[in-house]
Amino acid sequence: MAKTADTIAIYSRKSRYTGKGESIGNQIDLCREYIRTHYGDAAAEHAVVFEDEGFSGGNLNRPDFKKMMTAAKDRKFKAIVVYRLDRISRNISDFSSLIEELGRLGIDFVSIRESFDTSSPMGRAMMYIASVFSQLERETIAERIRDNMHELAKTGRWLGGTTPTGYASESVKSITVDGKTKKACKLKLLPDEAEIIYKIFDLYEQYDSLTMTETELLRQGIKTKMGVLSPGFPSSLFCRILST
Repeated sequence: MAKTADTIAIYSRKSRYTGKGESIGNQIDLCREYIRTHYGDAAAEHAVVFEDEGFSGGNLNRPDFKKMMTAAKDRKFKAIVVYRLDRISRNISDFSSLIEELGRLGIDFVSIRESFDTSSPMGRAMMYIASVFSQLERETIAERIRDNMHELAKTGRWLGGTTPTGYASESVKSITVDGKTKKACKLKLLPDEAEIIYKIFDLYEQYDSLTMTETELLRQGIKTKMGVLSPGFPSSLFCRILST
C-alpha cells in the first residue's frame, strides 16, 4: 500500500460467516458511504479495506487487524473507519490501548454507528464509555450461555466435546407437547472402558494416592480414551467423572 496522508482504512469483522445483517460486505459498504460523504469520492474509492471473518472480538489476535496496525505504525493512512465499536474489540483494555496507540500515531478513529470520532475530546470520552458497555454485553452473554449450559447439564444432557473415558455420546430424540421432534445427546456407558474406571477407583482405594495410582496405571499400560499413555490421567478423569 502506497504511503499517502489522504488514505483512509476500513476495518470490518464478524465472528462467523453470514450474508445477512452486519455482514462483512455490508459493513464495508456502509463505511465507504460514510467516507464518501465526509471525505469525498476519491477517498471512498481508494479506501484500503481490512477484514477478518470468523474471528471473535474478545481479543486482537486477528490477521488483517495485525496488518492494519503494522500499516498504521508506518502512517500509511490518516483515519480508520469502522461500522461499530465492537467490530474492533469487545475488550476494554484492548480498545483503550488501541485508541492510545492511534492517538500517538496521529490517526483518527471513527465509528459510524455510534457517530464517535476521536478527533474531538468528547468523541474520545464517549467512545471509552461505549466500550465499557460493549464489554459488559459480551460478559453478560457469556454468563448467560454458561448458566444455560449448566442447567442443561443438570438434565443429563451431554453438551459436546470429548466424552469422558467410559462413556460415549448418544443421540436421543423426544417429542414436545406441540408435536415437534427435539434432539439431544446423553452419555452412554461403555462396558469395556468402564472397567478402566473401576480399576482406577480400586487402585486409588488401595494406595490412597493419585500419584501412586497414576504410576501403577502407567506400569500396566492403561491408556486414555485417545489411545495414549498420559501422566495426570487419573486426576483429570476423576474430575470429569465427578462433573458428569
